[in-house]
Amino acid sequence: MSEISRQADLATDLATDPALAVAARKPASRFALLWRSRWLGVAFIAGLLVLWEVVAASGVMPAMSFPRMSAILATWWDLVISGELPGEFLPSLWRMFAGYAIGVVLGIVLGLLMGYVRFFYNLLEPITEVLRPIPSPAYLPIVILFLGIDDEMKIFMIAFASLFPVLLNTYSGVRSVDPIQLQTARTFGVEGPKLLWQVVLPAASPYIFTGMRVSLAVALIVMVISEMVAASSGIGYFILSAQRGFKIREMFAGVLTLAALGYILNRAFLAIESRVLAWHYGYTQQQRN
Repeated sequence: MSEISRQADLATDLATDPALAVAARKPASRFALLWRSRWLGVAFIAGLLVLWEVVAASGVMPAMSFPRMSAILATWWDLVISGELPGEFLPSLWRMFAGYAIGVVLGIVLGLLMGYVRFFYNLLEPITEVLRPIPSPAYLPIVILFLGIDDEMKIFMIAFASLFPVLLNTYSGVRSVDPIQLQTARTFGVEGPKLLWQVVLPAASPYIFTGMRVSLAVALIVMVISEMVAASSGIGYFILSAQRGFKIREMFAGVLTLAALGYILNRAFLAIESRVLAWHYGYTQQQRN
């Protein structure tokens, strides 16, 4: 009976004292907030890193091939402080962004032409479908024959691989434009290039940004592959060279750097997309409401 009385008294206090009720709800509300936020994923990654550390420290895995996470992070910090890792990373970023920019520009231009002008679709669709299914690394031997192993080869490979996701998404975006919207614009005298620039391109921009986001990840992948195959600098070369020299902690440090770069690039892209397409998301939310 005493336990029942205490519970009854607590319920009475919560009902009569709002401050006490808020304090009682705080742990639950904080847990619910964590459960619904991105911090849950961060905590999951931290848990995996701790698990890595525990497994490596237990000796279950060979220390040569599975070093402790604390040792990997210490090695990463030493590589950053010494300038070795940034020195390998900067050439990679230059190659990736140069190739990515070329691929995105070509993909948008060709996608707009193929979606808006039937002649260009009939001309380019067959060769697009012939080249697109071939994995990008399969072109490496051919490209090396013509461009060698310098930056030109790597930039070409990155641009070529980044081209197709943007092109296909741009084409799909152009073809999905509401015909009524086009007819309305023509009624007000908007024709030709002006119609393409002021109506078609904005309407297709959500599709274009989707293709650009996919191409960003593809550019990172192809950059690493091309540097592993033929390079004397870059993060891909650094990782492969460390593995061949049995510098396992350095190898893992390079891989973790790539993981961090991929996440940062994706978050930065999403931030830019949300700013540029704010009108689209606002309109979509209004339609849903």
